[in-house]
Amino acid sequence: MTRLRWGILSTARIGIRRVIPAILRSRTGIAAAVASRDGERAAAVAAQFGIPRAYGSYEALLADREIDAVYIPLPNSLHAEWAIAAAEAGKHVLCEKPLAPTAADAQRMVDAAVRTGILLQEAFMYRFHPQIERLVDLVRGGRLGAPWLVRSAFTFTVRAPQDIRLSPVLGGGGLLDVGCYCVNLSRLLLGEPDEVAAAAVEEGGVDVRCAGLLTFPGGGAALFDCGIRAAYRQFGEVTGTDGVITLARPFQPEEDAVTILLRRGESEERLNLPGANQYVLMIDHFGGCVQTGRTPRYAADDAVANLRVLDRLRAAASRGADILT
Repeated sequence: MTRLRWGILSTARIGIRRVIPAILRSRTGIAAAVASRDGERAAAVAAQFGIPRAYGSYEALLADREIDAVYIPLPNSLHAEWAIAAAEAGKHVLCEKPLAPTAADAQRMVDAAVRTGILLQEAFMYRFHPQIERLVDLVRGGRLGAPWLVRSAFTFTVRAPQDIRLSPVLGGGGLLDVGCYCVNLSRLLLGEPDEVAAAAVEEGGVDVRCAGLLTFPGGGAALFDCGIRAAYRQFGEVTGTDGVITLARPFQPEEDAVTILLRRGESEERLNLPGANQYVLMIDHFGGCVQTGRTPRYAADDAVANLRVLDRLRAAASRGADILT
């Protein structure tokens, strides 16, 4: 089957460190072009990875008829503009998370994808790791009884003052950057929440630490904390009526083997899974969907639903005394 010819729309660090290497390792794709508003930077990245074409503008890459799909790791505030432009150019789109700063922007992207017939997917790589597949199988298979509580955390420290995640204009903030993972995991396991509550600490116009509560029909709940100005933490835990599952690193597992801890009463079971590169798995899943026309495991409509919850959490955190400055 013909490999998908990828164009990389920006020379952002996540693309250089994770996604371009994943494309080069994939079974379904090749890195065919890279673009930057700095032509010299694009040429340097192309030379680093052996990418045949480099462009000094995003428009030039989208005009390339030998590009089938684009990966967009631009600042959040630019996702909708360039994803829609890519769709109108007939390119399939893999866009960094969050899909957009708001659900309304994300819906415009989905509408453009439907109108033009291209595949749009949010680059939530963690959803493709075997540990998440196994977690879902365990929960839906009844190993915990009825799941009722999800707890998760994803925090770290952004040190560079010019980092785009600290810019309100560029769609920064911890809730959009890492809280999106916690919300996504909670929804994956418990469904859509009916109520949300949040408290946040703000610096420079963006939330840098946030704690949230989601409640679900039937009595389920999810508790999470996230932040980009906090000590590093990452974990996930699902509690049911009969047991508890713990993941040490649910969102960024090492490429080596991982272990899921399952506790039921006095018994403890360690489920060992082989190592995997979740970025390669994501690229190959996307490529396979384009090549065969099958429905993606993680659809763009799900990304819009995730942003609806994030919109509500940000609104809850910004009300009166709920936000600390």
